[in-house]
Amino acid sequence: MSYELRAVIAGEALLREIARDLSVARGSLGQGLSLLPMTNDLFDSVANGDGARAPGFRWLPEGFAGRLAEWSAAEPVAFVEADYFGGVGEQRAAVWDAGALVLGPLGIAEGQRFPAAGSPISQALRRLGAVARGRDDEFAAVGLGRHRHSEGWVS
Repeated sequence: MSYELRAVIAGEALLREIARDLSVARGSLGQGLSLLPMTNDLFDSVANGDGARAPGFRWLPEGFAGRLAEWSAAEPVAFVEADYFGGVGEQRAAVWDAGALVLGPLGIAEGQRFPAAGSPISQALRRLGAVARGRDDEFAAVGLGRHRHSEGWVS
């Protein structure tokens, strides 16, 4: 079974405003967070056309990182990516706050174990205020497992 996620994650109010300005859909997570899936349409609308990606990412257009920094003036904003098939895969994450990159980019390649601090996405969620619950890490605690693909958050 596969899992893929590419998304901007931030507080509900901020992402509601961003989604309205971009005319795109967003999905609600737990613990006051929302996500803006980086669908192919959104990627095409925010990319500058040169094909450049922000270092360390596959789905973060180079120029879009500046926009994430701008949005983080009010509160932290994360960009996350995960690609898994049959339990094997990779993930990346970064967090901007007060206009600056404050975490990452973090990445785990195929076959690497998560560090003691947790997966890149869980570390990013923690910077956004998410809290692990019981046996669940931050990833599970906010409900990122509800959909197996980014487009699932749109429908």
